[in-house]
Amino acid sequence: MQKALRKLGLVRPMDFALHVPLRYEDETRIVKIRDAQPGDVVQIEGTVSACEISYRPRRQLVVTVYDGSDSITARFFHFYPSQQKALAEGNRVLLRGEIKHGLMGAVMLHPSFRAAGGELPDALTPIYPSSGKLPQAYLRRAVVNGLQQAQKAGLLQETIPPPALQALHEQLRQPPWPLQQALHYLHHPAPDASVAALQDHSHPAWLRLKAEELLAQQLSQAQSRLEREARHAPALPVRAGGLHEKLLAALPFALTAAQRRVCEEIARDLQRNIPMHRLLQGDVGSGKTVVAALAAAICIDAGWQCALMAPTEILAEQHFKKLLDWLTPLNVGVAWLTGSQKTKERRDMLERIANGQAQLVVGTHAVIQDKVQFHRLALAIIDEQHRFGVEQRLALRQKMAAAPEAPHAAASNAPPQQQQQQHQQQQEPHLLMMSATPIPRTLAMSYYADLHVSTIDELPPGRTPVLTKLVSQQRRDEIIARMGRQIAEGRQVYWVCPLIEESEAMDLQNATQTWVDLQEALQDVRTPQGAPVQVGLLHSRLPVADKKAIMDAFVHNQMQVLVSTTVIEVGVDVPNASLMVIEHAERFGLSQLHQLRGRVGRGAAASVCVLLYATNDAGRVSDTAKDRLRAMIETTDGFEIARRDLLIRGPGELLGARQSGTPLLRFADLEEDAPLLDWASHWAPLILRQHPQLATRHLERWLSHRAEFLKA
Repeated sequence: MQKALRKLGLVRPMDFALHVPLRYEDETRIVKIRDAQPGDVVQIEGTVSACEISYRPRRQLVVTVYDGSDSITARFFHFYPSQQKALAEGNRVLLRGEIKHGLMGAVMLHPSFRAAGGELPDALTPIYPSSGKLPQAYLRRAVVNGLQQAQKAGLLQETIPPPALQALHEQLRQPPWPLQQALHYLHHPAPDASVAALQDHSHPAWLRLKAEELLAQQLSQAQSRLEREARHAPALPVRAGGLHEKLLAALPFALTAAQRRVCEEIARDLQRNIPMHRLLQGDVGSGKTVVAALAAAICIDAGWQCALMAPTEILAEQHFKKLLDWLTPLNVGVAWLTGSQKTKERRDMLERIANGQAQLVVGTHAVIQDKVQFHRLALAIIDEQHRFGVEQRLALRQKMAAAPEAPHAAASNAPPQQQQQQHQQQQEPHLLMMSATPIPRTLAMSYYADLHVSTIDELPPGRTPVLTKLVSQQRRDEIIARMGRQIAEGRQVYWVCPLIEESEAMDLQNATQTWVDLQEALQDVRTPQGAPVQVGLLHSRLPVADKKAIMDAFVHNQMQVLVSTTVIEVGVDVPNASLMVIEHAERFGLSQLHQLRGRVGRGAAASVCVLLYATNDAGRVSDTAKDRLRAMIETTDGFEIARRDLLIRGPGELLGARQSGTPLLRFADLEEDAPLLDWASHWAPLILRQHPQLATRHLERWLSHRAEFLKA
């Protein structure tokens, strides 16, 4: 039992106190059978008038109970001899379950039951989140005991100062419940409690819990921000005529106004000796890579190293090639590091990184492995940050070892004694995170409260709007015919499938079969040069060399159609591709669909994204799928899509925090509880500054060991 409790995170008395019920059962009253309506969940008391095993249409225990007003039939498809004995004819029992209307009258399927007699509960019966190894009765006793211990230890005492409580009163337009009262009520609600208000978390007791949780999160973020400002990072000045300006001059294009603005914001951060903690967000194709390159140039010019980490080898390699083209002519050493490298190449790269010859390191998760030792790392850039887990981001931040000041950074105006103290202090790199999934306001306020956010809110010139069309699978042949016309005009096509090979569990069109089908369907189509159509297949199981060869062929228009899984979701840039077909679009997440759509529209040609959807046996798609598809049709605004994605998936998926195994918000809802979030974000810095002891107690109550994950 103890192991099962620990698995649920129930260790401290406070853990039990905060383990609130999922739902409630009303066992406080008896309802007459004649008064119960279909759909009602009720408790009845009566005498068993019949109990027998029936074998038609399947084996089941059929029990008839009469309460003086009417009879009801209870059916059990799974039962034990002990249950059959307890429900023997003549026994008086309590049944609880949902009333259904059968051919022969009222029916309950698998109701809970016990012998009648004794007093009824004086409160609603809580049903707690549990595992199969923890019976509800045992968990209820454990929670009651934990709640009592927490109260005796003074753990439920107020940690919110009166002015903040008064502000909460004004926000809620009602006096906030004390935490102790709120928890007692949630664990033992009165018989006349509004079950609806408890279930939808609108009850005042729930509002107090949500406010407490959001305040804890904001306190953690405010504390993290203060701690970061007390730490040190290398100051990276921008030199006149330095590498940064040389790179700008060498680029074959001009920066947009938005790119110039965010470059200035990043440069100001890098010049400070406080670690930068900045999120660079911009829609798909907004030009984040060049901004990262210019930030890296500032770092390298100051005599330090920069690391750029991407979630996939395809994306990492694309970054590597771009940066190599831009920086190699400027005599910058660029290293490449992935998990699939051969031993000798990897050893050479590790040596170059350790001795400082590699000024810029580009790679995948391999960058944060223990064997990777940087000479003097000062800037870490994480692309598609939502694809990395929290622990991975923390690991990259901790990669910086103590190192002597670099040449340009050493020119400090500080006194020699102060400089020496700075040298002795543990330093950490500046951190720049990039995302093409814009962060909704509530998410930014909650999980990125200690971040500075830079937004590229315009696309480079020449980008064309992408027209999105929703098409049924039944019209698949029409889409293939359109593909043929696009290819004949010299254009290229993506076709994305959710699976690599056929799966018995999921009846979806798979990538391998689609590849075969398209080869056959397009065999009579010719390119403008009169050549037959080349159809490629790309997925994560292919060897790295094969992936590279296929992508190179597609990039250089030697291949006209690329059938792929979501491996091309991020970063792949082929301006000549003008058509994106997404098979079984109803199965993809909203941010995935938006990322995939962003693979086209990168050139001057008009581009189309076709969302092929399939219906179930009833000819329908799920409500969630409808919401996603509707959003894709209605808007191309990445910020609006991110907001809707947050509503559908929750914050954990957008943040990549699911990989930490740590729950995010347990009680509060970012969209629904935005006013409470506003209150918490305002008061957290004030409480931390004016009432540090209360802040410490509040954080210990709510976060304990989880606080570190909010700092990533």
